[in-house]
Amino acid sequence: MSKQRRTISGRTAVITGAASGIGRALAQRLSSYSCPVAIADVDERGLKETEASLRGPALLRVLDVRDADAQRDFAAEVREWAPQPIGAVFNNAGVAVASNVLEAVPEDDQWLWDINFGGVVNGTRAFLPILVEQDEGVIVNTSSVFGLVGMPTQSAYCAAKFAVRGFTDSLRQELRGTGVSAVNVHPGGINTNIVRNARFRQDPDGRGRTQDQKAQEFAAITMTQPDKAAAIIHRGVEAGKARILVGPDAYLFDALGRVAPTRYYDALGGLQSFLRKRASR
Repeated sequence: MSKQRRTISGRTAVITGAASGIGRALAQRLSSYSCPVAIADVDERGLKETEASLRGPALLRVLDVRDADAQRDFAAEVREWAPQPIGAVFNNAGVAVASNVLEAVPEDDQWLWDINFGGVVNGTRAFLPILVEQDEGVIVNTSSVFGLVGMPTQSAYCAAKFAVRGFTDSLRQELRGTGVSAVNVHPGGINTNIVRNARFRQDPDGRGRTQDQKAQEFAAITMTQPDKAAAIIHRGVEAGKARILVGPDAYLFDALGRVAPTRYYDALGGLQSFLRKRASR
């Protein structure tokens, strides 16, 4: 399928997970490009802080993406509010769990699945009829580099992000011949609060680290800031990409998953050790 350029600047953008991180950065960037933005998150305080930082029109909705009915209500509200057609829907909300499979807590895994995959499905189903009626617009679903390769202690997260990838790829094929498209976003390490806000019961690597220590370590080795990630995603969507890799580590993960599909962790394990040593200096 050849690339077809899309214009989302100046059109309404819908963004979940907009209280912080990539979602907030996307809202700020798109607002600066004359997009009215409809922002949603379960974190009301963070959402209001995002709203206060925007340059143009904004619709704020406190929303749990796990709630399909609430997502449909949000879509109806956006349809009535939007001063411009919807250019893009960014199903971006996400959470993390750190656990190995042997000691996983099923309730934690289900919580993650319901947000990271269920939330994407709910958002897609809520807004897709509007885009199809317009015969234009793009569904942009946040997967991860962990939707490209499997990683230890991240079984639930990888499973959900692989599911997002498969769901979005399937949707894209269904939309062939229409003015609507679907995009997978695969961020690498982005300096957000995802580790600090994760469900964490004990260090799954057995190194005795606290959640705060893991969050600090994650921040030290991340390669991309949220504003840079937002710029890459914005440009990638408008360039007509079907899959957007965010950050240099995303390209590394993608390449290793292709050339060494069963041995990529040997190389990644060495890279992680190097980054940890660099961060501790």
